[in-house]
Amino acid sequence: MTESPQRNRPDSPGSVTGDDGRQSQFSKRGGGAPGTRGRTTIADGVVEKIAGMAARDVVGVHAMGSGISRTFGAVRDRVPGGNKSVSRGVKAEVGESQAALDLEIVVDYGVAISEVARDVRENVIAAVERMTGLEVVEVNIAVSDVKLPDEEDDEDESESRVQ
Repeated sequence: MTESPQRNRPDSPGSVTGDDGRQSQFSKRGGGAPGTRGRTTIADGVVEKIAGMAARDVVGVHAMGSGISRTFGAVRDRVPGGNKSVSRGVKAEVGESQAALDLEIVVDYGVAISEVARDVRENVIAAVERMTGLEVVEVNIAVSDVKLPDEEDDEDESESRVQ
């Protein structure tokens, strides 16, 4: 019996011949691994929430936002069905591959503000980059107030006016 030589024939649809001569089942139409097809967009609000949570985790950060935004937030938090805004005091600009953030914080009295700002910056950058894959190009921090030990907390008013 004689062997017939293999003929050059076109690849069958739905398979791709690799360098080693074997065929794989990737579709010619899709091109590449499934994880690389398409685009992912991340809304500014998503990055703001991640940054807000990361900033609040830092020791020495008492609250987020300016006095007015904290006041409105405290009122909104007391409304039935309202929930706390974790993005209060955070503004994000999100591009295709980069993000820039502005944070406004209130620090506790007695902490080193420069150290708290550094820790907030590091924590926010790590959280945003890990969760979104975006490169954080800058985190600007504005310290709008210092919480003194004898001051009442606007947000944590435990005593109700109505009994």
